[in-house]
Amino acid sequence: MKKGYVLALDAGTIRNRAVIFDSESNIVSVAKKEIVSFHPKPGWVEQDAEEIWGTQLLAAQEAIEKSGLKKEDIVAIGITNQRETTVVWDKTTGRPIYNAISWQSRQTEDICRNLRKLGLEEEFRQKTSLIINSYFSGSKIRWILDHVPGAQEKAEAGQLLFGTMDTWIMWKLSGGRIFATDYSNASRTLLYNLRELKWDEDLLQYLNIPQCMLPKVCSSSEIYGYTDPSIFGMKTPIAGDAGNQQADLFGQGCFEPGMAKNTYGEGSFFLMNTGHKFCNSNNGLITTIAWGINGKITYALEGSVFVAGAAIQWLKSGLGILDTLAESEWLAKKVGDTGGVYFVPAFRGLSAPYWDMQTSGMIIGLKNDTTKSHIVRAALAAMAYQVRDVVEAIESDTKMQIQDLKVDGGASNNNLLVQFQADILGVPIKRSRIRETTALGAAYLAGLAVGVWKDTEELKSKWQEDTCFKPQIPEIEREEYYSGWQNAVSHVMRWVDKD
Repeated sequence: MKKGYVLALDAGTIRNRAVIFDSESNIVSVAKKEIVSFHPKPGWVEQDAEEIWGTQLLAAQEAIEKSGLKKEDIVAIGITNQRETTVVWDKTTGRPIYNAISWQSRQTEDICRNLRKLGLEEEFRQKTSLIINSYFSGSKIRWILDHVPGAQEKAEAGQLLFGTMDTWIMWKLSGGRIFATDYSNASRTLLYNLRELKWDEDLLQYLNIPQCMLPKVCSSSEIYGYTDPSIFGMKTPIAGDAGNQQADLFGQGCFEPGMAKNTYGEGSFFLMNTGHKFCNSNNGLITTIAWGINGKITYALEGSVFVAGAAIQWLKSGLGILDTLAESEWLAKKVGDTGGVYFVPAFRGLSAPYWDMQTSGMIIGLKNDTTKSHIVRAALAAMAYQVRDVVEAIESDTKMQIQDLKVDGGASNNNLLVQFQADILGVPIKRSRIRETTALGAAYLAGLAVGVWKDTEELKSKWQEDTCFKPQIPEIEREEYYSGWQNAVSHVMRWVDKD
């Protein structure tokens, strides 16, 4: 096999990473740069696409410098990205015409509501397996075209381009020569027909989006093109691309149907490999393309939870009961359980499997002896309960039982959380030795395309376990805890008057 190192660019929601891996999957160097988010109005979340590009480039340059490698030692670049976040830019100037609208933003809800009023929800669901929701990219494109003067006319004239962050970064890396995305990212736009594997003309027409704005959809592992020599001093193949959760599924070695992973970040994202068969959900989940390699599509069922680690951040910055996020485990351990407190962090509504966007968060079960430790423990428990919600739905859809679960993300370092996750699911939870599994997935996809690794069989042997957390509570206790959570969620869903 080809020797060399692979550079993975991981364009995340709150920071950009660059990670260099060797051919044994070892991390050679890592660099990280923070990204700023803007909140122009309640519920709106935007970012500066130029800052995203600039910090990603700085991270890449720093990682290469820290590694001590020569530029020619980097044989491929893989890209993974925060999904659904949308940028529209001018084809000639290369400048965005508006801020990037984050996947978290709810500013396009009116557009989604109008599509639902037209009775289009089932057609969108049948073609894309997505619900009409402000989470996805399609309504964000429409919002930008509506709110930037002259944008619709420019788009129709072929002067504007749309991309999720992978497309934007590839375009910038290549000096405007690559305008592409992969199957996994395309499947998150609300515009891509998962059955026919093409941009859907009817859906584009409903949103009045010109198809000339959209990138070419490619395999997740192939040479898309090369970096402009001015970037790293030479042409380097850009050879892998996947949305961050799909790249993570790949990096966790979940190559076979039934294998699953969960990432605890700002949100929580559960994906299970369902193989080459398109499997629609009847329980509020999303069918998504995991990756496309060598002409074969691998699908996954996904449950996206909008608020997970963000609830711990709120305890720190909103309530001020934590000095640091890491303190949450120590503080939660000061009590044996939550004392009957349940925290449903529906700050942005309830996502999978409920999809009730009109709800808001609630802490329920407070007593006069409730302490901040109980509240922190309830916030950590909420992460695990929300994963259980998704697992219940996935097992109902697929008729498959999850045998174990691989986990990653910042909060997976919290042993109390991961142990409770094992307890509430009743299955072993496995934490990877390599924590940068999203970047690793992007590196694997790029390395496969240029011959650093032969196939997924070779990659299987490279996954290494750090810790395995096994269930420690009896089933009756597990179900009592979960029943309390479901009761709390039912109260939250009844709280807001939806008339």
